[in-house]
Order: sequence, then structure tokens, then C-alpha cells
Amino acid sequence: MTRSEEREQAFLFVFEKAFNMEIPEDDIIAFAEEARVLEPSLFAVMLFKETYKNLDEIDSVIEKFAIGWSKNRISKVALSVLRLAICEIRFVPSVPSGVSVNEAVELAKKYATGDDAAYINGILGAYIRSMSDERSGD
Repeated sequence: MTRSEEREQAFLFVFEKAFNMEIPEDDIIAFAEEARVLEPSLFAVMLFKETYKNLDEIDSVIEKFAIGWSKNRISKVALSVLRLAICEIRFVPSVPSGVSVNEAVELAKKYATGDDAAYINGILGAYIRSMSDERSGD
């Protein structure tokens, strides 16, 4: 399984959880294994669990950079892609930020709309620029 396929698998877990917040992450994974007869990758499971472990922090980033939009107005697909990408950028340092952004845009193109892909690209780009500014002291 490629890393892109693993991210897509993680996205599907995050998206499913968006509709079932009360269901524990392990149950979401187990249901997916049973219903779709899949073997979750270790990377996908780690990314999914890390996303929900840090959900408040991730959502605060989304709220900060989704200027003019509350988190509740963002589609569940776009929100799930954003959550996953911000988690990867913030908590998986072995993956370059640019790769996370590109993968998020590709997921949005596949599961959402072109407008969503551009919106996601904009939010993630602003977030990465702010991280660079913080590091440089600007």
C-alpha cells in the first residue's frame, strides 16, 4: 500500500468519525475492517488516532485560518481533509509539510469539489506560513 493510499484510508476513518463522534476510534477501525474487508495500515491508524487525540488543537488551527467561516460551516469532507493534514503537519515531523498539503488537495479533488481543494490549499498554506513566521521570529 502506498503512503497516499494509507492517507486515504486515514481520511475515510476521520470522515466516518465525523458522523459518529461518540464511537471510539478502535470501533470505527473495527467496523471498517468488517464492512469493507480491509486491513488498516499502521500509518493510517496512527494518523487517525493522532488526529482525534489532538482534535481540540487541530480544530483551533482550522478556526484560526478559516477566516470568515466557522468550523460548523465547513463540509464534513473538507473538515476531515483539513483535520488529517493539520495533524500530519503538526504531529508527524517525518513528513514534509508540502507533501501533506499536496496529498490533502488530492483527497479534496477526489472526494469534494475543486473549490474545496482550493480552500483547503489556502488554509494549509496560511498555516504553514504562520509556522515559518513563528520560527523566524517575525
